[in-house]
Amino acid sequence: MYRRLSLLPFLFAVCALWAGCETPPPARPPLPPSESDLDLLGPTKLCDSRQTFLAAHPEVIPHTHAWGSGQELQIPSEQSRSKSDESYFFDEDGTLVGMLFVFRSGLDLAPYKTLRYTLSRLKPSLEFYLTVAQLADRQNMEGSTIYDTGDEKTTTRYLVLGDRGNQRLLEASFTVDPYVKLFSPYRKGFLDRLRDTAQHTGGQHLDTQGSEDKEPFASLQQFARGQTAQLAYCGTKNQVIALDAYQKASASGFTGTVWQAELHHRLGVSWEAAGNLEKAKSELLASLALRPNSPEVVNNLGAVYWKLGEKKNALASFEKAILMRPNYAIARFNVAEAIADDNPRRAITEYETYLALVEGILEETDRAALAQKRVQALKHQ
Repeated sequence: MYRRLSLLPFLFAVCALWAGCETPPPARPPLPPSESDLDLLGPTKLCDSRQTFLAAHPEVIPHTHAWGSGQELQIPSEQSRSKSDESYFFDEDGTLVGMLFVFRSGLDLAPYKTLRYTLSRLKPSLEFYLTVAQLADRQNMEGSTIYDTGDEKTTTRYLVLGDRGNQRLLEASFTVDPYVKLFSPYRKGFLDRLRDTAQHTGGQHLDTQGSEDKEPFASLQQFARGQTAQLAYCGTKNQVIALDAYQKASASGFTGTVWQAELHHRLGVSWEAAGNLEKAKSELLASLALRPNSPEVVNNLGAVYWKLGEKKNALASFEKAILMRPNYAIARFNVAEAIADDNPRRAITEYETYLALVEGILEETDRAALAQKRVQALKHQ
């Protein structure tokens, strides 16, 4: 039986908050423009190890600070290649999961034609007013904009001050997608890095601006670590790290029902990967007790029932997932697999429905080929 656990549906669900993954989402929107002629990263790449990073920067000794269970390595502007205050964030496994570049005096974007053109094509994700004390020519509250872009697995965000004719870059962040909530330039801790308290002489500055976590930082960080490992954002899947991370997130806990339900879901998938099917079933049932109308969780529970030999419960779960989402391709495939021996005619219909739903989806090529073989075999029984 096949499971499906994707990141994007949960991102949308929790972005009013903020998915391993046997199959990716069935359809991906086109990637946003991301071209830039401003090279901030140099030889550094997200997912680099701490050792690789240090080897690439032999000329500097970064300042080290705790970042939850991980570390932040800081390179001040006077030592950095970008002439910004650079911060590199590593999880407890020593994997680079986020970067932040802070231009306290603003970087004039006039020389960077490609980046300016990219920004002109992006829809602002957030607009707000702020004052940056170190910009002598911009002491009044001025409009600023955050733009989001990236690729299949990472997100890049730019915080830009001023209108399109006179833009200055204040901050840029780069992160693997599961950590995106922790790397918004509007995060209060990041906005505070633009503040120069010694120069404050009154007026409204950044003190009250910025978002703050509504859930424990430790839980958010471990949840993101689990996602990164379970969904193979940095290389291959690592179910051992995923299970460890989700258990740690469970220990620190969430207050919101959506977070709690999704954590149970992920723990269930991790326990299934570890071979502990009873714990997997328990976690998935706990998730459904909190959010009963999640087709992904219902389908994944069906996969666990199937492995436990509870065939009727498995089929009932797959069919329930289809009732919740009629175009749920993986659940259609699972129903076909479950009934092929007893009801080959309906199995053919379910396989063919699955094939129609995944037509043109590259990630489904192998399973689609299997479904086609199954159809041909059933038709010639």
